[in-house]
Amino acid sequence: MNDTHYYEVNLHWDFETMGTLSSPVTPDKIEVATPAEFPKGMKEKWTPEHLFVAAVSSCLMSTFLLVADNSKLEFISFESNATGTIEKVDGKLAVTEIILKPVLILPSTQKEEKAKRILDMSEKACAISNSIKTKITLQPIIIIQ
Repeated sequence: MNDTHYYEVNLHWDFETMGTLSSPVTPDKIEVATPAEFPKGMKEKWTPEHLFVAAVSSCLMSTFLLVADNSKLEFISFESNATGTIEKVDGKLAVTEIILKPVLILPSTQKEEKAKRILDMSEKACAISNSIKTKITLQPIIIIQ
């Protein structure tokens, strides 16, 4: 596997504070706008802040899936909630923390400690988390059925 990868994203400004994201590798498009909390922001639209938090959350999932498979961890389901906090730091707005709350349901044949270790490894191996200065807090919930 090559150690260098490229991910192209295109942005087209549509009107006011809204644009459309696209990529040559997918037919899906995402409308993105300034958050409603800011001047001329729009309600009910994806924002750069949502996408930033989503990038960290989805990286945790994709990394977890790979690490769990390599570790032979069987699981029934994986879901995650992620919340990003924006604060002023040195006079500038920044995403200061992202709290990840993955919920992992395991069959009774699996061990909670192993699953927790794999989630921790996954967070530490996530390329997105490793690329930002935002504090990442992992608060997993592991349920054995």
